[in-house]
Amino acid sequence: MIRWSPPGPYEVVFSSREGGVSEGPYASLNLGRLTGDDVERVDENRRRLCAEIGADAEQLALNRQVHSTDVHRAEPGARGRPGDGLWTDEPGLPILAMSADCLPIALVRDGAPPAIAVLHAGWRGLLDGILRTGVDMLGGRVRAAIGPAIGPCCYEVGPEVAAPFRERYGDDVVLGRNLDLWTSAERALRAAGVADVHRVELCTHCDPDRFFSHRRTGKPRGVQGVVARVA
Repeated sequence: MIRWSPPGPYEVVFSSREGGVSEGPYASLNLGRLTGDDVERVDENRRRLCAEIGADAEQLALNRQVHSTDVHRAEPGARGRPGDGLWTDEPGLPILAMSADCLPIALVRDGAPPAIAVLHAGWRGLLDGILRTGVDMLGGRVRAAIGPAIGPCCYEVGPEVAAPFRERYGDDVVLGRNLDLWTSAERALRAAGVADVHRVELCTHCDPDRFFSHRRTGKPRGVQGVVARVA
C-alpha cells in the first residue's frame, strides 16, 4: 500500500497488486469484479483494502468506469453507476477508483468542511476535463495526489492522441512517441486551481511484481486503485 497523508481528517491509500487472495493473472489484490476473477476473492480483497483506511467494506462506493468526466456524489454501498469519479463529505464513507495503467487520483478539500474525491483518468478523460470536474465538485482549496500509472517510459501513443496533448499541455509532454500522463495530469490540476500536487511516479507497466498493467498483459488481469475516506 502507498499512503498519502494530506493535512486534515483524511485516509487515502493507493493499492498495489500485492497482499490479496486472488490467483493466476489476478494475483493477488485484484479489486475488480468484472475482470473474470472469483467474486468472493475480490470481495475479500476489497475488505483488506478498506481495512487499511479503517473503513467498512459493506459501505464501499464505486462506479462502473467508462472513461467519462462524470463525478458523482457517493452513496454508501453504491455499485454500477456509470462514471469515473466519486466524492463525499460524509465521514467514514469509503470511495474507490480502479486502474490498470490509467491515472488513479485523489483530491481533498484543504479546510472545513472536509471532503474527498477519487478519480479514474485515462487519456480521454484527462483531455475531456475530469480533473477540473473533480476539483469543482469539492470547491475551495484542493490538494491532489497522482497515483501509480503507466509512465512516460512506456506509454506509446499515436499522433491522434499526441497532438491534442501537445496543444493542451505543452510539447514536452510528448517524448518521441511516448506520452507523459503524470505531467499532463499535474498541469490539468494546476490549471484547475490546485497548488499542491503530489506525484507517486511509479510506472505500472515497468513493475509486474507490484502492479497490474493492461498495456503489458492485456486481459485477463486485475486492477489496483485508490481508496479514501473522510476520517
